[in-house]
Amino acid sequence: MAYKALYRTYRPQTFEEVAGQRHIVRTLKNALEKNKIAHAYLFCGPRGTGKTTMAKLFAKALNCEEGIGHQCNHCENCKEIIAGTHPDVIEIDAASNNGVEQVRDLIDKVNYLPIKGKYKVYIIDEVHMMTTNAFNALLKTLEEPPAHVIFILATTEPHNILPTIISRCQRYDFEKVADSDIKERMLEIMNQENISYEDSAVDRIISLADGGVRDALSILDQALAYSGDSLYEEDIINMFGLTSTSEKVQFIKDIRDGDITMALDKLKSFSEGGVDLKRLNNDLLEILKDILIYKKTREQMELTVLDEQNAIELADSMDIRTINQLITGFLKAQTDFKTVSNIYTMFEINILKLCTLGDVVETDPTPRSAPRPIVKPEPKPIENHEKPIGTQSFETKVAEKEETKPIVEEVKPVVEAKHIEEVKPEPKKEETKIMEPPDWLFDDSNEKKELNNDGDVYELNDDLIVNLMVCGDKDARKNLVNKWGTLSQFVGHPTLGDIVALAKDGKPFLVTKNVVVLEYDLGTMAKKLNIKSNQDKISSLVRKIMDVEDVFVYAISRSDGVRLIRTFQNLRQISKLPRPSEVKIDIEEIKKL
Repeated sequence: MAYKALYRTYRPQTFEEVAGQRHIVRTLKNALEKNKIAHAYLFCGPRGTGKTTMAKLFAKALNCEEGIGHQCNHCENCKEIIAGTHPDVIEIDAASNNGVEQVRDLIDKVNYLPIKGKYKVYIIDEVHMMTTNAFNALLKTLEEPPAHVIFILATTEPHNILPTIISRCQRYDFEKVADSDIKERMLEIMNQENISYEDSAVDRIISLADGGVRDALSILDQALAYSGDSLYEEDIINMFGLTSTSEKVQFIKDIRDGDITMALDKLKSFSEGGVDLKRLNNDLLEILKDILIYKKTREQMELTVLDEQNAIELADSMDIRTINQLITGFLKAQTDFKTVSNIYTMFEINILKLCTLGDVVETDPTPRSAPRPIVKPEPKPIENHEKPIGTQSFETKVAEKEETKPIVEEVKPVVEAKHIEEVKPEPKKEETKIMEPPDWLFDDSNEKKELNNDGDVYELNDDLIVNLMVCGDKDARKNLVNKWGTLSQFVGHPTLGDIVALAKDGKPFLVTKNVVVLEYDLGTMAKKLNIKSNQDKISSLVRKIMDVEDVFVYAISRSDGVRLIRTFQNLRQISKLPRPSEVKIDIEEIKKL
């Protein structure tokens, strides 16, 4: 048997299986339920968004033997519609049947009664390809067809259809399918096909599909033909001339540093490698968006492209003005792509402009914001017997004129002193420096609290931590982070020194009402904190910091944190996260784990 493409094999067979387009599904189901069926429909929208699929599902719901609105997929009518052999569901490609003669032949057959079903359904695809004369010939039949006939017109270009045709149809506008809906559908199919995959590879395909489910499944088909039964991000990058995130990050760094040679060399290698410059431009905008959001929020959960390490490095090395200038430059390039004949040259010029944003005019190196000191030239002594009379007279006059100017030397020290006061950072640092231990660090007992290095440990599963992330309090986390930075000053505290030393090496990952999760670079440090016998000691410190009655403290490694954030984002994309009100956290139950 010939191979069948994935998008055909897994074409939705019920309204519930359709990815996205919920507003259209709901409207059609209600129309079927209330028997308010129109005589003509116009389905319009981008390619691969489900127009033809929805038309076939509607035809099936009209002719199912179990009654209108059903799609049993078991009766003869449903089976024949799925196979494309039902005599009463006629698909017409207007690209090749767009003339008056074809329309007249259709009109002649419209009057015949259905053979097997209750309705004859004419699905005319790419209807915008029909000629004006063909439209006019169809006009009367479309307005008043026989009671047993329903027309469904599908098009990607509704603006090319005569207004008189549109006015006789119920119009349904299909939207680009959300990434989360495409991902959910792809994961279902790959699980059924027993395909192993990298999550980043799936995200790459979704990005290439640009809102089209059919495009996503076609790309997946091609990728599997290349790599077998496994899906890897590297294969997607090689097949479609894409660039890795690390390469794009380095490209932005070269532009940030004004390294024209490296930036142009990298651009040339991208072009020679078959990279689509329009897509590269969009990807760079996505990265800059991540940088800007992270710089203002410092929330790693808001990152969609970058990991936290790259986000921190780029955000700390670029000011808001520079980031916005780069965004403006790449947005302008998006517009210019539509009008220029040589995309590469235009993009190259844009990169040159962005690389030189920080350059200043060589003849005026002083920053505009800083006052330029006035330097008074020292006049050379003039000897009458060595200089020509004309020159001597001129220089003497200049010297006399200079003496009438305000004395510069009295102004210059004031300007310099003011400048020093503005840039001197010491006073500001002294204001925020904590010289004495805060009240929350003091302990009533004088016994030194030592931590154990061995023992049973708490182990929380990913599902529980993701639920905690749903309930995370951003403000509480920021407050805790602000106090956490002061811990390093008190490592030598007589009773809490060991606990402070362990705690300060981590950083707050998430904070809820009564649970704190810390993140450590080393898994061994996280494991030590999670030893059950250490819990009371570490939670005692955190209770003091947060000023709460009870709290459970848990630690994870950096690699675990990256994995959990990825899991959280994936679940959020496919709307599988619980609501905060649905999550119940019981500290006593957690301690029993």
